[in-house]
Amino acid sequence: MKFIHTSDLHLGVRPDAGPEYTKRRPEEIWETFKSILDRCEDEQIDLLLISGDVFHRQPLLRELKELNAMFAGLSHTKVVFTAGNHDYLKANSMYRNFKWAGNVVPLLEGRLLKVEFPEFRTAVSGFSYLDRELQGGIRVEWKCVRSMENEILLLHGGDEKHLSFKRAEVDLLGYDYTALGHIHKPDPEITGKCRYSGSPEPTDPNDTGKHGYVIGTAENGIVETEFVPAAKREYIHLDIPVDEDMTGRLLLDTLREKIEENGVENMYRFTLKGLRDPDIRFDTVNMDAGGGVVDIRDLTTPAYDYEKLCASNGQNLLGRFIQSFLEQEEESRGEVEQMALYEGVQAILETRKE
Repeated sequence: MKFIHTSDLHLGVRPDAGPEYTKRRPEEIWETFKSILDRCEDEQIDLLLISGDVFHRQPLLRELKELNAMFAGLSHTKVVFTAGNHDYLKANSMYRNFKWAGNVVPLLEGRLLKVEFPEFRTAVSGFSYLDRELQGGIRVEWKCVRSMENEILLLHGGDEKHLSFKRAEVDLLGYDYTALGHIHKPDPEITGKCRYSGSPEPTDPNDTGKHGYVIGTAENGIVETEFVPAAKREYIHLDIPVDEDMTGRLLLDTLREKIEENGVENMYRFTLKGLRDPDIRFDTVNMDAGGGVVDIRDLTTPAYDYEKLCASNGQNLLGRFIQSFLEQEEESRGEVEQMALYEGVQAILETRKE
């Protein structure tokens, strides 16, 4: 039995992807999902398993019709999915009364449901969220009751507010494979009998690393899986070292070089770190380093010559403030004290300017 496991599609999400890509990202997320369906059709995959959060929020009727038409275009593949914490089953959810194509089996109840596919010698179990959160952990009533050669569970969760569990607890339920959802970063390697596929596309600047889906086979209860990268773009976080020679234009050139090195198609969060020239201010808001820059965080501090400042300010407020720190033993001045010195000097100098 051949299957594809995916989750957290978050169709309808509008993530920040920088000036050039933000507008087109919602459609790219649909396109990547379409590429998964294309592989299902090309390779005649038996089961497509989606472990929750198909949509980023409550789906609209027109969105369900679009999705259903895409599923209906599969000539062989059967689709099984659940609702997660983002597209949970509200009382008035469009999920509740929607009529799906014949090859689609939604497990849209708060209790564990099971569907059998005798032609694939496989059964799939799962349940959906009825609210935004699901407290508690693994429940004994979810234990596998074997009826088919291959038993699979769809399970969405894994953090404190959304079904907290340990992998070993999931394995003890007795399923041959548990298709996990909710955590957007995929497992690089399968551990035990459960695996996170991660989201096919990153939907948040913190979703760094490769994204895609899992493809696998199941035979006689033995499951083998492989992660398949599929995302059009990645979020990449990079620290940029800064020294006293760095100017705004040099910084801009550095950022552009980093983008060239790591891929112009990707999306970036840069963090500036180090000691800068006290007279330099980086205009990160208006710094056009490329269309995929989500933000630039400036954590640099001015490289003040404290002894020179102290000498030139004598007994005024600034001089006395610096002197109180310089009188301490250097080894006793830790990171907190150094930051207090910097913040204090900065505040006094800024007050003078006013």
